[in-house]
Amino acid sequence: MGSGKVTSSAPSEFRGKHITVAGLGVSGVPAAKVLHGLGAHVTVVNDGDDERARAQAAELEQLGVTVRLGDGATLPEGTDLIVTAPGWRPDKPLFAAAERAGVPVWGDVELAWRLRRPDSAPWLAVTGTNGKTTTVQMLASILEAAGLRTAAVGNIGVSLLDAVLGEEEYDVLAVELSSYQLHWAPSLRAHSAAVLNLAPDHLDWHGSMQAYAADKGRIYEGNRVACVYNVADKATEDLVREADVEEGCRAVGFTLGTPGPSQLGVVEGILVDRAFVEDRYRNAQELAEVSDVNPPAPHNVANALAAAALARAFGVPATAVRDGLRAFTPDAHRIAHVADVDGVAYVDDSKATNTHAAEASLAAYEPVVWIAGGLAKGATFDELVAGAAKRLRGAVLIGRDRALIREALARHAPEVPVVDLDRTDTGAMLQAVQEARRLARPGDTVLLAPACASMDMFANYNRRGEAFAQAVRELGA
Repeated sequence: MGSGKVTSSAPSEFRGKHITVAGLGVSGVPAAKVLHGLGAHVTVVNDGDDERARAQAAELEQLGVTVRLGDGATLPEGTDLIVTAPGWRPDKPLFAAAERAGVPVWGDVELAWRLRRPDSAPWLAVTGTNGKTTTVQMLASILEAAGLRTAAVGNIGVSLLDAVLGEEEYDVLAVELSSYQLHWAPSLRAHSAAVLNLAPDHLDWHGSMQAYAADKGRIYEGNRVACVYNVADKATEDLVREADVEEGCRAVGFTLGTPGPSQLGVVEGILVDRAFVEDRYRNAQELAEVSDVNPPAPHNVANALAAAALARAFGVPATAVRDGLRAFTPDAHRIAHVADVDGVAYVDDSKATNTHAAEASLAAYEPVVWIAGGLAKGATFDELVAGAAKRLRGAVLIGRDRALIREALARHAPEVPVVDLDRTDTGAMLQAVQEARRLARPGDTVLLAPACASMDMFANYNRRGEAFAQAVRELGA
């Protein structure tokens, strides 16, 4: 790990510049408004030309922003800078044209970083394939318990532009960053950062696992105090080793096992810090009990340890870690216990939209009747099914790509009974829950952990989880 610094741009640098904003939506519209307010000549280009896009365009055009709908491929003449929505793929023709013309491309995170004031709050940043939102919310809860003014921002909650430009003053920000956002944020330099885990995801966007990991690893660049990694996931430690950080920045691991020096871990049901203590080779600091983590599933305890490590890197006392974890309430559809019916627990983890998340969810319960399926996004399921086979009482499959899971079950868990529901309408969830009830025995858990995206049947994973919870309520009625 070396050293490196990047200074931020002054807002005056944007005055008179011709800036193209790529994409409307939750990041594009605020970026266009901010840049226009700073005196830039702003043109927004957008692939879509639907009713929502036209409404957003009308709002921006009233301010004097130029909007081109249905034309996201052409680079407007005279463009000095592109600010892109994070979801726009790097292989889009617009960016190829920008590269030929020598035009830099930033994301909304890069813009926020460049616009922050010299005395603005430092960033504690989190990325990873799974667990980002929960970890950032835990971190914000811990920081609040320490009496610090903070907010969960970035890919969650408050927008980063609002956080750095708004009137609210913060002591520190808990920042969730996706691989997309990191790809377009070359000069981001966090106080401390964590990569929770790495598993294949969004490879269609990034092009390869190597490129995906490299974008995740950008979060460590220029860290000042701590690069937090997952001891159980060597790829995250490798990213720390490759990072160019400030002198004195430390690698800090988290583990569900007994921690070594410079690690946080678990000893006899206690979360323990051996990183941010005097003489970490001999001493350890108790932070909280595993029972203080809600819910205390293994992957969620790992999230809590990562949040604690970032908070401790910022100097937060041990009591605030405990109080913050106790005060934290997870979002809906994240390993949420819905109800017990006839001695069977029903758990909604609709947010488990990929195999890595479903693996963590399945590892938290035994025996399980598993409800799975949806849009596979190019994933394969052999490793997931082989690892979970011994835990499975049965499986109920829904969604467009359910055959991929059915085939993996046939290969690796042929003795597990499988119900394959040949339907993708939203009413399939009620039938799935009824079939799961038939397979389950008292003491079992019926677990919705789809390992797939939801858009073949539902608007999003929230709607899928709500359909599951409603179906469970109808069982108990």
